[in-house]
Amino acid sequence: MKHLNAVIFGIAMVVSAYFLGNAYSERANPPQHISITGLGTENFSSDLIVWEGRFSTFNTNLKQAFEALKKDKELVKDYLTKKGIAEENIIFKAVQTIEQRDNRYENGNFVGSDFRGYELNQEVQIESANVEKVEGVSREITELLNQGVQFNSSPPRYYYTKLADLKIKMISKATEDARIRAENIAENSGSKLGDLISAKMGVFQITGQNSDEAYSWGGVYNTASKKKTASITMRLEYKVN
Repeated sequence: MKHLNAVIFGIAMVVSAYFLGNAYSERANPPQHISITGLGTENFSSDLIVWEGRFSTFNTNLKQAFEALKKDKELVKDYLTKKGIAEENIIFKAVQTIEQRDNRYENGNFVGSDFRGYELNQEVQIESANVEKVEGVSREITELLNQGVQFNSSPPRYYYTKLADLKIKMISKATEDARIRAENIAENSGSKLGDLISAKMGVFQITGQNSDEAYSWGGVYNTASKKKTASITMRLEYKVN
Protein backbone atom coordinates (compact mmCIF):
# COMPACT_ATOMS: atom_id res chain seq x y z
CA MET A 1 0.00 0.00 0.00
CA LYS A 2 2.90 2.32 0.89
CA HIS A 3 4.53 1.46 -2.44
CA LEU A 4 1.31 2.37 -4.33
CA ASN A 5 1.03 5.70 -2.52
CA ALA A 6 4.62 6.50 -3.42
CA VAL A 7 3.93 5.76 -7.09
CA ILE A 8 0.80 7.98 -7.11
CA PHE A 9 2.69 10.76 -5.36
CA GLY A 10 5.49 10.50 -7.93
CA ILE A 11 3.05 10.69 -10.86
CA ALA A 12 1.36 13.72 -9.28
CA MET A 13 4.69 15.45 -8.93
CA VAL A 14 5.54 14.81 -12.60
CA VAL A 15 2.14 16.09 -13.80
CA SER A 16 2.40 19.20 -11.60
CA ALA A 17 5.90 19.90 -12.85
CA TYR A 18 4.64 19.62 -16.46
CA PHE A 19 1.81 22.11 -16.00
CA LEU A 20 3.97 24.53 -14.01
CA GLY A 21 6.65 24.37 -16.68
CA ASN A 22 4.08 24.88 -19.46
CA ALA A 23 2.54 27.86 -17.65
CA TYR A 24 5.97 29.44 -17.19
CA SER A 25 6.76 28.85 -20.85
CA GLU A 26 3.51 30.53 -21.93
CA ARG A 27 4.21 33.45 -19.62
CA ALA A 28 7.72 33.83 -20.92
CA ASN A 29 6.52 33.48 -24.53
CA PRO A 30 3.13 35.20 -24.82
CA PRO A 31 0.97 34.71 -27.95
CA GLN A 32 2.72 36.39 -30.88
CA HIS A 33 -0.05 38.67 -32.11
CA ILE A 34 -1.21 42.26 -31.64
CA SER A 35 -4.58 44.02 -31.94
CA ILE A 36 -4.78 47.62 -33.07
CA THR A 37 -7.58 50.06 -33.93
CA GLY A 38 -7.39 52.44 -36.87
CA LEU A 39 -9.53 55.49 -37.59
CA GLY A 40 -10.82 56.78 -40.92
CA THR A 41 -12.49 60.20 -41.24
CA GLU A 42 -13.82 62.27 -44.11
CA ASN A 43 -15.37 65.75 -44.35
CA PHE A 44 -18.11 66.25 -46.92
CA SER A 45 -21.03 68.50 -47.85
CA SER A 46 -24.61 67.27 -48.12
CA ASP A 47 -26.01 66.86 -51.63
CA LEU A 48 -29.70 66.47 -50.71
CA ILE A 49 -31.98 68.71 -48.66
CA VAL A 50 -35.43 67.97 -47.25
CA TRP A 51 -37.45 70.91 -45.98
CA GLU A 52 -40.99 71.00 -44.61
CA GLY A 53 -43.45 73.71 -43.69
CA ARG A 54 -47.06 73.91 -42.59
CA PHE A 55 -49.85 76.40 -43.28
CA SER A 56 -53.26 76.58 -41.64
CA THR A 57 -56.69 78.25 -41.66
CA PHE A 58 -59.45 78.59 -39.10
CA ASN A 59 -63.19 79.08 -39.58
CA THR A 60 -66.44 78.10 -37.90
CA ASN A 61 -67.63 76.84 -41.28
CA LEU A 62 -65.75 73.76 -42.48
CA LYS A 63 -66.36 74.44 -46.17
CA GLN A 64 -65.12 78.01 -45.88
CA ALA A 65 -62.06 76.85 -43.93
CA PHE A 66 -61.25 74.36 -46.69
CA GLU A 67 -61.71 76.98 -49.43
CA ALA A 68 -59.36 79.33 -47.58
CA LEU A 69 -56.78 76.55 -47.20
CA LYS A 70 -57.07 75.74 -50.91
CA LYS A 71 -56.39 79.39 -51.73
CA ASP A 72 -53.36 79.43 -49.42
CA LYS A 73 -52.07 76.26 -51.08
CA GLU A 74 -52.06 78.00 -54.47
CA LEU A 75 -50.25 80.99 -52.95
CA VAL A 76 -47.61 78.69 -51.44
CA LYS A 77 -47.16 76.78 -54.69
CA ASP A 78 -46.91 80.00 -56.72
CA TYR A 79 -44.37 81.44 -54.28
CA LEU A 80 -42.16 78.35 -54.39
CA THR A 81 -42.17 78.01 -58.19
CA LYS A 82 -41.33 81.71 -58.59
CA LYS A 83 -38.37 81.10 -56.28
CA GLY A 84 -37.11 78.48 -58.71
CA ILE A 85 -38.35 75.28 -57.03
CA ALA A 86 -39.46 72.71 -59.61
CA GLU A 87 -43.06 71.51 -59.25
CA GLU A 88 -41.97 67.86 -59.14
CA ASN A 89 -40.00 68.63 -55.98
CA ILE A 90 -43.03 70.11 -54.18
CA ILE A 91 -45.19 67.61 -52.27
CA PHE A 92 -48.40 68.66 -50.54
CA LYS A 93 -49.55 66.21 -47.89
CA ALA A 94 -53.12 65.37 -46.84
CA VAL A 95 -55.20 68.03 -45.11
CA GLN A 96 -55.65 67.60 -41.36
CA THR A 97 -58.89 68.77 -39.77
CA ILE A 98 -59.07 69.58 -36.06
CA GLU A 99 -62.33 70.53 -34.38
CA GLN A 100 -61.57 73.20 -31.78
CA ARG A 101 -63.70 73.27 -28.64
CA ASP A 102 -63.56 75.29 -25.40
CA ASN A 103 -64.06 73.29 -22.23
CA ARG A 104 -66.52 74.56 -19.60
CA TYR A 105 -66.09 74.06 -15.88
CA GLU A 106 -68.34 74.71 -12.88
CA ASN A 107 -66.84 74.68 -9.40
CA GLY A 108 -63.75 73.12 -10.87
CA ASN A 109 -65.67 70.27 -12.51
CA PHE A 110 -65.86 69.68 -16.24
CA VAL A 111 -69.43 70.11 -17.47
CA GLY A 112 -69.03 70.12 -21.23
CA SER A 113 -67.50 71.98 -24.16
CA ASP A 114 -68.52 74.60 -26.69
CA PHE A 115 -67.71 74.39 -30.38
CA ARG A 116 -65.27 77.11 -31.43
CA GLY A 117 -64.43 76.27 -35.04
CA TYR A 118 -62.35 74.17 -37.43
CA GLU A 119 -58.59 74.37 -37.78
CA LEU A 120 -57.25 72.97 -41.06
CA ASN A 121 -53.55 72.23 -41.55
CA GLN A 122 -51.57 71.13 -44.58
CA GLU A 123 -47.87 70.30 -44.82
CA VAL A 124 -45.66 70.91 -47.82
CA GLN A 125 -42.36 69.12 -48.35
CA ILE A 126 -39.50 69.87 -50.71
CA GLU A 127 -36.81 67.32 -51.49
CA SER A 128 -34.10 68.56 -53.80
CA ALA A 129 -30.46 68.24 -54.81
CA ASN A 130 -30.32 72.04 -55.13
CA VAL A 131 -29.31 72.49 -51.50
CA GLU A 132 -28.45 76.20 -51.61
CA LYS A 133 -31.68 77.23 -53.35
CA VAL A 134 -34.00 75.36 -50.99
CA GLU A 135 -31.95 76.55 -48.04
CA GLY A 136 -32.54 80.14 -49.14
CA VAL A 137 -36.28 79.59 -49.63
CA SER A 138 -36.59 78.08 -46.14
CA ARG A 139 -35.19 81.31 -44.70
CA GLU A 140 -37.38 83.62 -46.81
CA ILE A 141 -40.68 81.70 -46.63
CA THR A 142 -42.04 84.02 -43.93
CA GLU A 143 -42.63 86.50 -46.77
CA LEU A 144 -45.88 84.58 -47.25
CA LEU A 145 -47.16 86.19 -44.06
CA ASN A 146 -47.45 89.41 -46.06
CA GLN A 147 -49.93 87.56 -48.30
CA GLY A 148 -52.00 86.44 -45.33
CA VAL A 149 -50.73 82.86 -45.23
CA GLN A 150 -50.15 81.49 -41.72
CA PHE A 151 -46.99 79.53 -42.51
CA ASN A 152 -44.66 77.76 -40.08
CA SER A 153 -41.27 76.55 -41.32
CA SER A 154 -39.25 73.63 -39.92
CA PRO A 155 -35.42 73.51 -40.01
CA PRO A 156 -34.08 71.79 -43.16
CA ARG A 157 -32.61 68.29 -42.94
CA TYR A 158 -29.43 67.49 -44.86
CA TYR A 159 -28.44 64.13 -46.36
CA TYR A 160 -25.74 62.59 -48.55
CA THR A 161 -26.68 60.21 -51.36
CA LYS A 162 -23.24 58.61 -51.84
CA LEU A 163 -22.75 57.19 -48.36
CA ALA A 164 -21.98 53.68 -49.64
CA ASP A 165 -18.99 54.92 -51.68
CA LEU A 166 -17.88 57.17 -48.81
CA LYS A 167 -18.02 54.26 -46.37
CA ILE A 168 -15.79 52.09 -48.57
CA LYS A 169 -13.26 54.91 -48.81
CA MET A 170 -13.26 55.38 -45.04
CA ILE A 171 -12.86 51.66 -44.33
CA SER A 172 -9.77 51.72 -46.55
CA LYS A 173 -8.41 54.72 -44.62
CA ALA A 174 -9.09 53.14 -41.22
CA THR A 175 -7.51 49.83 -42.30
CA GLU A 176 -4.38 51.58 -43.56
CA ASP A 177 -4.17 53.62 -40.36
CA ALA A 178 -4.38 50.46 -38.23
CA ARG A 179 -1.77 48.66 -40.37
CA ILE A 180 0.73 51.51 -40.01
CA ARG A 181 0.19 51.62 -36.25
CA ALA A 182 0.70 47.85 -36.02
CA GLU A 183 3.91 48.03 -38.06
CA ASN A 184 5.29 50.74 -35.77
CA ILE A 185 4.46 48.73 -32.65
CA ALA A 186 6.04 45.58 -34.06
CA GLU A 187 9.16 47.47 -35.18
CA ASN A 188 9.58 49.19 -31.81
CA SER A 189 9.41 45.81 -30.07
CA GLY A 190 12.04 44.31 -32.37
CA SER A 191 9.55 42.15 -34.22
CA LYS A 192 8.08 42.00 -37.70
CA LEU A 193 4.43 42.24 -38.63
CA GLY A 194 3.04 38.97 -39.92
CA ASP A 195 -0.24 37.86 -41.52
CA LEU A 196 -3.58 39.49 -40.79
CA ILE A 197 -5.68 37.27 -38.49
CA SER A 198 -8.94 39.22 -38.35
CA ALA A 199 -10.53 42.58 -39.16
CA LYS A 200 -13.62 44.00 -37.48
CA MET A 201 -15.44 47.19 -38.44
CA GLY A 202 -16.53 49.57 -35.69
CA VAL A 203 -19.46 52.01 -35.55
CA PHE A 204 -20.08 54.37 -38.45
CA GLN A 205 -20.68 57.94 -37.25
CA ILE A 206 -21.78 61.16 -38.99
CA THR A 207 -21.52 64.41 -37.03
CA GLY A 208 -21.65 68.09 -37.91
CA GLN A 209 -18.28 69.60 -38.79
CA ASN A 210 -16.62 71.37 -35.86
CA SER A 211 -19.50 70.33 -33.58
CA ASP A 212 -19.34 68.99 -30.04
CA GLU A 213 -21.69 66.08 -30.73
CA ALA A 214 -21.00 63.08 -28.54
CA TYR A 215 -20.22 59.77 -30.21
CA SER A 216 -22.57 56.88 -29.50
CA TRP A 217 -22.09 53.11 -29.39
CA GLY A 218 -25.18 52.87 -31.59
CA GLY A 219 -23.89 55.43 -34.07
CA VAL A 220 -24.71 59.09 -34.70
CA TYR A 221 -26.34 60.35 -37.90
CA ASN A 222 -26.47 64.14 -38.04
CA THR A 223 -29.13 65.65 -40.33
CA ALA A 224 -29.05 69.22 -38.97
CA SER A 225 -25.70 70.30 -40.49
CA LYS A 226 -24.99 70.81 -44.18
CA LYS A 227 -21.27 70.20 -43.68
CA LYS A 228 -20.55 66.92 -41.97
CA THR A 229 -17.73 64.67 -40.77
CA ALA A 230 -17.98 60.90 -41.13
CA SER A 231 -15.80 58.51 -39.14
CA ILE A 232 -15.34 54.79 -38.79
CA THR A 233 -12.96 52.48 -36.91
CA MET A 234 -11.37 49.18 -37.94
CA ARG A 235 -9.88 46.76 -35.40
CA LEU A 236 -7.18 44.52 -36.92
CA GLU A 237 -5.35 41.58 -35.39
CA TYR A 238 -1.96 40.56 -36.80
CA LYS A 239 0.55 37.83 -36.18
CA VAL A 240 3.96 39.04 -35.04
CA ASN A 241 7.13 37.25 -36.14
